[in-house]
Amino acid sequence: MSRASAKAAGSAQASNRPTPPARGASVARARPARRRRRRWPLLLATVAVLAVLGAAAAIRGPGLLGDRSDGPVAEQVPDAVLPELIRPTPVLTGLSADAPVPDPTVLAGTIAPLLAAPALGTGLSAQVVDVATGDVLFDQAADDPAIPASTAKLLTALAVLTTLDPEGTLPTRVVAGTAPGEIVLVGGGDPTLSTTDPSSAYPGAATVAHLAAQVQAQLAGTPITRVAVDGSLFGGPSTAPGWQPEDAPSTYAAPVTATAVDGARVAPGSAQRSGQPGTDAGAALAAALGVPAAEVTLGEAPAGARTLGTVESAPLQRLVEQALTDSDNLLTESLARHVAIARDLPATFAGAAQAVTAAVAEAGLDATGLSLVDASGLSDQDRVPARLLVDVVRAASDGSVPEAAGLLAGLPVAGYTGTLTDRTVDGVVPGSVRAKTGTLLSVHDLAGTVVTADGRLLAFAVLADGTAGSPLATESALDDVAATLAGCGCR
Repeated sequence: MSRASAKAAGSAQASNRPTPPARGASVARARPARRRRRRWPLLLATVAVLAVLGAAAAIRGPGLLGDRSDGPVAEQVPDAVLPELIRPTPVLTGLSADAPVPDPTVLAGTIAPLLAAPALGTGLSAQVVDVATGDVLFDQAADDPAIPASTAKLLTALAVLTTLDPEGTLPTRVVAGTAPGEIVLVGGGDPTLSTTDPSSAYPGAATVAHLAAQVQAQLAGTPITRVAVDGSLFGGPSTAPGWQPEDAPSTYAAPVTATAVDGARVAPGSAQRSGQPGTDAGAALAAALGVPAAEVTLGEAPAGARTLGTVESAPLQRLVEQALTDSDNLLTESLARHVAIARDLPATFAGAAQAVTAAVAEAGLDATGLSLVDASGLSDQDRVPARLLVDVVRAASDGSVPEAAGLLAGLPVAGYTGTLTDRTVDGVVPGSVRAKTGTLLSVHDLAGTVVTADGRLLAFAVLADGTAGSPLATESALDDVAATLAGCGCR
């Protein structure tokens, strides 16, 4: 969407930037009446389970559920008849290799009019591919580089999973300083470190409280007067080319530093991010140590300093999922810097962009047309062909790049999770559309997988980087394309 139209719109989905006044956060808003979640299957299943348990309780005896000597026993009912228990039908079944492939001509005739919707504007590119065969079923300027917005996170996810150990973690340490009473918080590039236990934003995150407890045990009562924060693991500017002044801090991004807590949020559960993540982390540690008045400064750990405590993030696989599902810009940029470090490149925006590009090429994908200046897609200077996004999704889905399969778990599920929580269409089988969203001013993108009505798995991408008017109308137009693919046998 354009900057002007974004200001008129009032809200946008959490892929990159909210509108207005800033760009890219998750903003609650009402959806058209046709978009709603159905909970009847869960309710009926719950009622059935309760009925079975009630009947079982009524006839409980030594031979079934056993006696309890510490309370009353229900009267036995000899003539009670329990319902027959049958094997439940799987909610998610495997895809059939015999599922028919959509006819390209029929498919094109079905979705081409939808892609011509005025809400999608000019500059549209799109591709649909059959995952099993690799056959291109639809192509509209798919080789033309376009602004990817947050769909660029798919490339970063692939780079992380193919370069690093998915079970690896990111450490945060505290070491002794150079003077008595001084400690140093050494950032390991984990922005999920939590000031609450458990974390309000990142399940499985390490906590400041756990780190502080280790430090207190090591210092054995030595008073702490100063906390230095070492963020030297990352270098270069803390914002990227193409980021706007209002982007960091905002509700969707913060300066990229190696030390942060709660995703650089100003408080747990808050949407607003901080402009000083490093000193915030130091202050959080001081508070957890019971010395909130201690001096907090930026600095570097002395060489060979004694380690006082260490905590580890959730596994990288889990961090990738969180970054994709919630379109977390800071977490994505941090992960990309670790890819750069692993490839002996600078842990900067430029180094991370180079590392992600190299990882994509080494995975055997055609990186022609790919040009990145950041790893999250927040920059409007990034360029990615729709064809490459489809290639990434297909490589993760068909096993040709097995390490990348983990990124599929992070794709938002339409109508259920992440940035697609409130985006679904009646009549579409729940879970049939899983896709990464992307939103910037005048840009609305969607890339992921769809299961057709006949059970065929397709990979698709639609990049609309010349939109105008209502962001909700543009999102609805994209959703209609995905829903039509899901509901179309197209034969």
